Amino acid sequence: MKKISLLALAIAVLAFFALSLGATTVSDVWASVIQFDFQSTDVNDQIIWQIRAPRIIGAILLGLILAIAGVLAQGSTNNPLADPAFLGTTAGAALGVVIGVLVNAVNIASVGSIIWATCGALLATLLTFWLARNALQLIIIGIAVSATLTAIVGIAISIADRSDVRSVTFWSLGSLSLLTWTNVVVLAFVALIVVVSARIISPQLDLLALGDSPVRHSGKDPQRIRLLAFLILSIAIATSVSQVGTISFLALAAPHIARFLVGPSHRYLVSAAAVIGALILLIADTAARSVAPPQDLPIGLLISLIGAPVLIVALKRGGVQWR
Repeated sequence: MKKISLLALAIAVLAFFALSLGATTVSDVWASVIQFDFQSTDVNDQIIWQIRAPRIIGAILLGLILAIAGVLAQGSTNNPLADPAFLGTTAGAALGVVIGVLVNAVNIASVGSIIWATCGALLATLLTFWLARNALQLIIIGIAVSATLTAIVGIAISIADRSDVRSVTFWSLGSLSLLTWTNVVVLAFVALIVVVSARIISPQLDLLALGDSPVRHSGKDPQRIRLLAFLILSIAIATSVSQVGTISFLALAAPHIARFLVGPSHRYLVSAAAVIGALILLIADTAARSVAPPQDLPIGLLISLIGAPVLIVALKRGGVQWR
């Protein structure tokens, strides 16, 4: 827990530091922070509280949500390669939102879009799991389902004669640049649900690591546990996709790095992965908006650039094992 506390402290320090970074120079950042005036018309206050602050908090919440989704994907399938993008979950969420927008049921980044994205994500995940007969097929079929759904989304966007549908092309690489306080409130609510649910189900994920037979002997239904895990991760991915687009690799990397720090027990793994995911996404987003101003670099590319080397070092030094 000491390692997790140190990482949480690092997030807090970096979050305050990130307020001073961006394409526009703010003359007195700390004065704006100390005054804490949301209604101020001063340009510096507007930049800090209406642009940078919601984006920073949003990055922390999204990193937390995506990392826990990765833990649930790997734990429920007992597969170290399981990732929402490989299970079809991410593509299903995108397709759900596109369908909702096309039938005029929801708007992009609305609360309703999360419901449509959740339905798409859950159905895609269940389809992948239903078609697969073993761990290897799970990944291969998941990639195939994901590719199919992604192609459908691309075709729908290409032929749709509507600007709101075409605007979802940002999903390909993800972007936090449009986050507002409204989005942050939604993310905070979903993050609370995901964290609490994942902590409750974590002991059952440990049972799944032993195989289905021991789980049945303990009086529990392994398929019911998986379905619950799929539902939680679908809500997590649906929220992320509907609000900021597709952010790949983080859900795969964060759980592995967490295992290096705290071991395989999901009781600690959920918390560790959440903190690591939040830290990685905060670092990546801070770099995205400050490395080459005024351009906002694709967050997905920076996630891979930052997370991949850390994952390699963790796996090489820690000898992470799946038990």
